Amino acid sequence: MTSPADAAELAQRVLDEVETAVVGKRPSLTLVLSAIVAGGHVLLEDFPGLGKTLAARSFAQALGLDFKRAQFTPDLLPSDLTGSFLYDQREAAFTFRPGPLFTGLLLADEINRTPPKTQAALLEAMQERQVTVEGETFPLAAPFHVLATANPVEYEGTYPLPEAQLDRFLLRVELGYPDADEEWEVLRRRMARGREEVTVRQVVDADGLLAIQQAVESVSVDPDVGRYCVALAAATRSHHHTLVGSSPRGGLALLLVARAYAVVAGRDFVTPEDVKAVAVPALAHRITIRPELWMSDVTGRSVVESVLGHVPAPTARERR
Repeated sequence: MTSPADAAELAQRVLDEVETAVVGKRPSLTLVLSAIVAGGHVLLEDFPGLGKTLAARSFAQALGLDFKRAQFTPDLLPSDLTGSFLYDQREAAFTFRPGPLFTGLLLADEINRTPPKTQAALLEAMQERQVTVEGETFPLAAPFHVLATANPVEYEGTYPLPEAQLDRFLLRVELGYPDADEEWEVLRRRMARGREEVTVRQVVDADGLLAIQQAVESVSVDPDVGRYCVALAAATRSHHHTLVGSSPRGGLALLLVARAYAVVAGRDFVTPEDVKAVAVPALAHRITIRPELWMSDVTGRSVVESVLGHVPAPTARERR
């Protein structure tokens, strides 16, 4: 089995390779990789042109995963994702033709532009790692990860993701705008390449990723740190700005991705700082704000940041 130290070395090499394509986003890329190492899915919610699609494709190349992209549109049907049965005249029988869900890493581009029926087909694949077509179930091979993108400001022609589907994303990550030096570096690299496409070298393969994911199970968690995760999730439910707070699944996700974050950082134990680093992307999208506050600047992020400021973290003495 891959040790946390070996897993950390591979993870850092993956991040180094992805950064050759996506400039200046190491903290966000670390969160995305942590979610993948934890075996989960990621929602990349940010403005157009910030490298969301490039990041997804780069991770697939560096991790050696089969990559498929599905453009979510209002007329996208569930069968366009899952696949369908087609009649084979030579065999005189119906055969199953797999859809883009049968891959290692799926980019669900603009996921909020497709109707709920199609989103539900994706939900089964994300949660159960299987698809059901005409009553027959087909398992998805591991590893299987979804990196979905969404535009946070466009509402016309979009279908808000239901809470159940948002809850299936381990993290919601923002890339953010680059600073002036980083933006110039993007332009400089484009001129140096002499072409539009970016190629990232492969670091591991699918089996290697599964071994890194297995290393997460050897990361220890002090009971005080585990209770800290529980306290953070519970505090979102009692916050005065919250209509619905994080479910226990949120606390579980927080602990799981904190263990993966520790592996990426090269440690075989979780610290409160790991939990704090992943708390906003792990919990903010699981929180529903009170309706009377929708026109204010209160968000799931602000609630989690408030909770982080009020829930006491375990001290070094307590962790011993």
